[in-house]
Amino acid sequence: MASQAYDQPKLRGKRWWREVGWRHIVGIVAIAYCILPLLYVLSASLNPGGSLTGSNQLFRTVAAGNYTELADTNFGQWALNSLVIATVTALGTVLMGAAAAYAFSRFRFTGRRITLTGLLLVQMFPQVLTFVAIFLLLLSLGEVFPILGLNSRLALIAVYLGGALGVNTFLMYGFFNTVPKELDEAAKIDGASHAQIFFTIILRLVAPILAVVGLLSFITAYGEFVIARVVLQSQDNFTLAVGLYQWASDERNAPWGLFAAAAVLAAIPIIALFLFLQRFIVSGLTSGAVKG
Repeated sequence: MASQAYDQPKLRGKRWWREVGWRHIVGIVAIAYCILPLLYVLSASLNPGGSLTGSNQLFRTVAAGNYTELADTNFGQWALNSLVIATVTALGTVLMGAAAAYAFSRFRFTGRRITLTGLLLVQMFPQVLTFVAIFLLLLSLGEVFPILGLNSRLALIAVYLGGALGVNTFLMYGFFNTVPKELDEAAKIDGASHAQIFFTIILRLVAPILAVVGLLSFITAYGEFVIARVVLQSQDNFTLAVGLYQWASDERNAPWGLFAAAAVLAAIPIIALFLFLQRFIVSGLTSGAVKG
């Protein structure tokens, strides 16, 4: 095999450009398209001048003043709010979606197909149609249960969980169907209940889809702005998206240096979570466990 590969003629000249060279150009352009904006924001965060126009020359000046000034702002509270809301939303979405997908995949009950179709149809309506309804619902609910009313982080989490349940359930349902039902039957013979099968067997086999859904839910809740702006009213409860918008809303007097520094720090949890879950996303845990 090695000799055959060595004997193959090398691509040269026009043929190389036609079959291989253009791919390198496309790859370089794509990398530049992704990297340059990130470098620009990082340069702006290290620019003590506090303006975006002063960052046209990347890293002309480098200083950590913008990062130290963040300690005197509400950035820490906003970051904590975002992390708590996004983490609880991701965990709740995974657990609720997995339980619903397991029920649709393993049980046969009246209205099963209609419910699945309904979950899919609900996701077709644009999210903008729900803003007024969410505001009025939380306004009325807050009069009875203030913890679930406007300006409540728990209410925002409940809204996120309700909106993410449909599409994630449908996504997990297809993955749950790839797990052989013979595993459930074998566990039932040994006396396992549905809860034991779900938590000790199925969840381990569908770990890749759980990681994907959890990551997407975390990212969505972490960076969501419109619903958070409708629900949250006070600065102490703002998320990063809402709080940073307050800084950038006045383009004439906006503290762009602080904004860029906050944006750089805000991206760290997303990168760390992606790197942590990457091994679950790319691994074939389902096929390996079934073969075992």
